[in-house]
Amino acid sequence: MSGRPVKRSLTLRGHRTSVSLEDAFWTAFREIAEAEAKPLNQLAAEIDANRAVDVGLASAIRVFVLERLRAD
Repeated sequence: MSGRPVKRSLTLRGHRTSVSLEDAFWTAFREIAEAEAKPLNQLAAEIDANRAVDVGLASAIRVFVLERLRAD
């Protein structure tokens, strides 16, 4: 796994956006979405809707993943 961010496209509320995350975060994010039986785009949209306006989506996803992994 690379420590460099990888840019991937997501669709949030019908709009395409790009998010750059490290491979480890993409992997964990996908695993969480699978465990919750949600499409990745839906989970990303939920995170997007709940983040503060001054927090970037990639940062919000990283914090979400970290908090989930800590809770397990």
